[in-house]
Amino acid sequence: EETKPDLLLLDLDLSKLSGFDTLSVIHQNVKLKHLPIIIMTSATDPESKVRALDLGATDFLAKPIDKIELGLRVKNTLAAKAYQDQLAYYDPMTKLPNNKLFQERLDWAVKKAKRYNDRLALMTIVLDKFNRINAMVGPSGGDDVMRQVARRIEGVIRNVDILGRSAEDDDIKMNLFRTDGSAFSLLLDRIRGEENAAVVANRIIEAIREPMKVESSNIYLTASIGIATFPADGEDYAELMHQASGARGYVKTRGGNSFQFSSKEINAAYIKRLSLDNGLRKALDRDEFVLHYQPEVNVRTNAIEGVESLLRWNSSETGLVPPNDFIPLAEETGLIVPIGEWVINEACLQLKKLHKAGMTSLVVAVNLSVRQFNDPGFFSMIKRLVTGHSIDPRFIKLEITESLLMDDIENKIKMLKRLTGMGFQLAIDDFGTGFSSLKYISKLPVDELKIDRSFIMDAVNNSSNRAVVLSVIFLAHCLGLRTVAEGIEEEEQLDLLLKERCDLYQGFLFSKPVPEKKLFELLSSR
Repeated sequence: EETKPDLLLLDLDLSKLSGFDTLSVIHQNVKLKHLPIIIMTSATDPESKVRALDLGATDFLAKPIDKIELGLRVKNTLAAKAYQDQLAYYDPMTKLPNNKLFQERLDWAVKKAKRYNDRLALMTIVLDKFNRINAMVGPSGGDDVMRQVARRIEGVIRNVDILGRSAEDDDIKMNLFRTDGSAFSLLLDRIRGEENAAVVANRIIEAIREPMKVESSNIYLTASIGIATFPADGEDYAELMHQASGARGYVKTRGGNSFQFSSKEINAAYIKRLSLDNGLRKALDRDEFVLHYQPEVNVRTNAIEGVESLLRWNSSETGLVPPNDFIPLAEETGLIVPIGEWVINEACLQLKKLHKAGMTSLVVAVNLSVRQFNDPGFFSMIKRLVTGHSIDPRFIKLEITESLLMDDIENKIKMLKRLTGMGFQLAIDDFGTGFSSLKYISKLPVDELKIDRSFIMDAVNNSSNRAVVLSVIFLAHCLGLRTVAEGIEEEEQLDLLLKERCDLYQGFLFSKPVPEKKLFELLSSR
């Protein structure tokens, strides 16, 4: 079990234990039950051969042993086993050992480290936002990227100088596995300290960051890496895997492109995230979502002209969850697509109530995520909801962020024109914080620019922020667009907007986001 042989030559006639008993023990061992076994025996009776085959023997050689025949049997058996191992234990795309072999090797490495009082490190590596790469270059291009990534990581760990090894470090082993999808695992055996693992992780991140050529295009990737060490982070392979995965998940939530060692704090954060993920998947069925509404107010008249729908989650398990905690998670997991459909449906219902109550000119705004907008079923879904509720699309304003326009902008412009052709209003949210290109801004079929609150907060006293605000207002007016200032909390900010002819504003100065009942009270009082 410790040496993991590829082939066993077994005599049936042993001094202390019969060959049959040995076969029986091996066959019951889960790690050895598929081990090829060639029986060497002088027995000629069929019963012995049948019994040996039933116990797991692969082949027979009759004594006296012919050396040439022995060589041929060994060669053929090993060739067959190599082929079976390749199918069972290796990833056909990258040719790396797979997750099954990884778990066996990790378990064995931990036991060995315990026996010899060694240290080892487990590194889990995942490519950030790999789905985006598949969407750009297709499945075959994605496979090519995975092969290039595997070769780059292999190139890093083949570098004998990477750990600054001395002569006694020559037996350090680094084994790379492809464990799942866009994920790899790296096992560093017999390391001296955590700094060894940190050096390797940093080199891997740098290697992956270099552009990759796929179908004449340059592809840019980043990776998130979690690291757990034995014995500090776990006494068995399952705990090490859990700790390393937690550290990797923590890196991803913070934007990726980095590595993180496991710790109690990191593990607690990862468990919290897993809990959020599990709760989020049940939230729609449990009817835990609700919309709050923040008025959009005319700067000159102080009249409410519209409301922005803002998603809130009141979890039955943890209570009110901040939007900044669950919306990025919903985006990452793809849950934002069904949740976004629920938001649009609720916004349509709310618009009908508002118009029925006599507020027939009010517009309801809905935020769209990048994932929603790119979903193949998005246009049919929104058309179905608007038609089903008999809504005039002119009173629905769809808000998109600049980041949505960063990739394939020409195609995005066509998609936006399709929405305006259906009658919807369009606004660019958080304008100025993303990748603003004056080359394209005049081509975008939008009605409104929303100035991000980060520029508004200190616009009265900070000349740079004020310059940005004034420039956006001037640009919007030149293009025939409205402007909405977000995050207005002080009278001085409103006075500045009035002076510079901004059209609308939102913020706590007028009202924080409120639930449906308070919205109607607010509208009635105004």
